[in-house]
Amino acid sequence: MCGIVGYIGNQQAGPILLDGLSKLEYRGYDSAGLAVRNGSKLAEVVKAKGRLKVLSDMTDEGRALEGNCGIGHTRWATHGEPSVLNAHPHVSGNSLSGMGEEDSDVVGVHNGIIENYNELKEKLMKNGYIFYSQTDTEVAIKLIDYYFKKYKDCAAAISKAMIRIRGSYALEVMFRDYPDQIWVARKDSPMIIGVKNGESFIASDVPAILKHTRNVYYIGNQEMACITAGEVHFFNIDQDELTKELTEIKWDAQAAEKGGFQHFMMKEIHEQPKAVEDSLNSYLKEDNHIEIGLSDEEMASIDQITIVACGSAWHVGMVGQYVIEDLAKIPVRVELASEFRYRKPLLSKNHLVIVISQSGETADSLAALRLANDMGVTTLGLVNVVGSSIAREAKHVLYTITGPEIAVATTKAYSAQLIAMYCMALKFGQIKGQLDDISNYAEQLRSLPKKIQRILDDKERIQWFAAKYANAKDIFFIGRGVDYAVSLEGSLKMKEISYIHSEAYAAGELKHGTISLIEDNTLLIGILTQHDLYEKTVSNMVECKSRGAYLMGLTSYGHYEMEDTADFVVYIPKTDEHFTPTLAIIPLQLMGYYVSVAKGLDVDKPRNLAKSVTVE
Repeated sequence: MCGIVGYIGNQQAGPILLDGLSKLEYRGYDSAGLAVRNGSKLAEVVKAKGRLKVLSDMTDEGRALEGNCGIGHTRWATHGEPSVLNAHPHVSGNSLSGMGEEDSDVVGVHNGIIENYNELKEKLMKNGYIFYSQTDTEVAIKLIDYYFKKYKDCAAAISKAMIRIRGSYALEVMFRDYPDQIWVARKDSPMIIGVKNGESFIASDVPAILKHTRNVYYIGNQEMACITAGEVHFFNIDQDELTKELTEIKWDAQAAEKGGFQHFMMKEIHEQPKAVEDSLNSYLKEDNHIEIGLSDEEMASIDQITIVACGSAWHVGMVGQYVIEDLAKIPVRVELASEFRYRKPLLSKNHLVIVISQSGETADSLAALRLANDMGVTTLGLVNVVGSSIAREAKHVLYTITGPEIAVATTKAYSAQLIAMYCMALKFGQIKGQLDDISNYAEQLRSLPKKIQRILDDKERIQWFAAKYANAKDIFFIGRGVDYAVSLEGSLKMKEISYIHSEAYAAGELKHGTISLIEDNTLLIGILTQHDLYEKTVSNMVECKSRGAYLMGLTSYGHYEMEDTADFVVYIPKTDEHFTPTLAIIPLQLMGYYVSVAKGLDVDKPRNLAKSVTVE
């Protein structure tokens, strides 16, 4: 959810921290704050409600804060409304201002959810602590302070707090008595630490430190670290020191910049041909041999697949279900991660559980993965971030190759995940004896990047139509088969960035209640890329048109008779029908983007949403 940064070195910390937060504002943007130390002086805390620019203006882009050691945070509110008092950093003292007066020995920031914060808060209040905010983070900082006063040791204080805290956290704290150190601890929420030439950088995601260094450490679950200028020491929860290897980030720093586009989302929409091609090349080799992170022997033993995911990744799983079952004849279930572990799933020894997550840190998906691991079944993580929690904890991992995705609404990561699903279906089809020759499928897959580009080159028509319907109150998306799965993602894109109420339905379900919602000029978008289902979906669209709906049709080139039914038609290039979701989603992404722009909304940072959902 929230964005965390930290710096200790030989430069002024404030500007570096603010620049890092600017790269993480997609993770939270309702308030922000900094705490910067100048030698042995108490950390100066500055906090502001609203977007990061408010804090930047208050501090002259960080230059007003003296010192070369500091931490920062940009917030997506979970506990307590957005306000200065609830903004991070939080301090351990009993002043009601929360700004780090003389009785504060500990100052810190936090990403995650502390589930037992009320219980801990009551204990601390009995020990004389006074609380100024509504947050669980203040509880964590004061708990660390409690143990520091008891044990007079930073590692012991953090370790004891970690034992007491239930929930998820990435904690970053500074102690008054140790001006040349920043301490961090992690459980389930992401955090990386970069080093370079006597400087250390801390962040909750890679883009915040890419311009400074590509050499990073990944701190493990229930581990902590002491960070000084250019040096990091890691410890487990028992305070035993650990040895870790540096990892080199392969992304180009420019990949996290807008590159001339007005918004990251439009840049990332245009990066999809490359993301699809790069991901495809990592799975599908020149001889049409497919590598998906599982051995042939392991795949041969699989007789059931469960795909677990959230949001857009769940929609990828829906496409995967149709394609894998059709090409490989293996039963597939698609489960919402937030429901999976609470319904006591039935998994057999020959089960494969695929967990899909762009960030690799999605809390519900990570919990589902751990449950599947505990049950002893084969697990595969499909993620975009090397070294992420799901990548480390899954028994097997398959990476998408997209570079960083900054906009909250996913586009290129979704498309790359679809490619992984197609390749998985083809490989299982071969292993299970359902496909003898995949050369035609491979040829169709390799043609997708150019076909995506062809759609992007004609985006102005969609821009015109989107402006016409920017004031719509309700939009319905319908389709059958994989088109229904595409409808789900198209609807999500529309609602999350335009704030227009939209729903997706399997077209055959309209008459079972939903058609009563159709009124004059209600926009209905029908997706029709499956030949055997085309006429049935047309019939459903005509039913809605007779009740006053305005129809947009999305179909493949050649179905020009759609002009007689729909009021506006978008065509996509022909491809194998299993792979049409990769092409059909592009106009729907553009539609959502252009509607949001026409309404004057913040496309990259939609309200109430954050990029990486690291709390349940």
